[in-house]
Amino acid sequence: MTAAPAAAKTGPVSVAYIEVNDQQLSNVGKYTLPDGSNVFDIAIIFAANINSDGQGGADLFLNDQVKATLNNAATQIRPLQAKGIKVTLSVLGNHQAAGFANFSSQAKAEEFADEVAAVVDQYGLDGVDIDDEFVTYGSGGTPAPNASSASWLVNALDAKLPSDSLITLYDIGQAATQLKQASSTTIAKLDHIWNPYYGQYNVPQFPGVAKAKLGAAAVDISATSSSTAANLATRTKNDGYGVFVTYNLQAGDKSSYVSSFTQPLYGQNAVYTP
Repeated sequence: MTAAPAAAKTGPVSVAYIEVNDQQLSNVGKYTLPDGSNVFDIAIIFAANINSDGQGGADLFLNDQVKATLNNAATQIRPLQAKGIKVTLSVLGNHQAAGFANFSSQAKAEEFADEVAAVVDQYGLDGVDIDDEFVTYGSGGTPAPNASSASWLVNALDAKLPSDSLITLYDIGQAATQLKQASSTTIAKLDHIWNPYYGQYNVPQFPGVAKAKLGAAAVDISATSSSTAANLATRTKNDGYGVFVTYNLQAGDKSSYVSSFTQPLYGQNAVYTP
């Protein structure tokens, strides 16, 4: 599905969440380092939604902009994958009572995982990101969160997605709380877990998870100062964490800002190629 990049950098994995409602996913591929490697290793389509099916389960919802990105895979997804950048789909709450933490049964969780896996397969994606924000648990007569729900989903996704797929977790909400108590077998199926608060440094607290799988720092490229980004990147590198998360990369040459974190992470400034 993906090809190896021209060069492999040394340092943390760099993640880019892209608001495809108003930005092009393809912007991620315009940033490289002078050694020829990619600035960003994972591009995340933000975002599909989890909607209630009214029966104790959920349906996957793709808005028009997400559909457009997927349907234009030839220009938005494949060029990134050809460079060695993995492209995944964020699944986000949608201001409903449906979330990852209140599937009423394992079967309901597996049904939702089937829908996610079908989209990953249809569009040749590299995995999925779980973001349990904007869920109004306990409203509308839907099930309350239960201790097993998020584990059911992670286990089902791991079973149904291709073996090389990524499953990542935004460390927020009831699902993240449940997974902190999950079995080590289930937690091991999460490839990365990261801090969801931009401009901050918060280490996800998951038992037994190695630093290499964790992201303590996150920045909003349009809102976090470059000095803060540099500081958070320096702390990430010095503390040995394996992921650095960014959000809201916009069109145009942002290489000056991007260099504020690539220099401490990789010892190189970013290069923008339109």
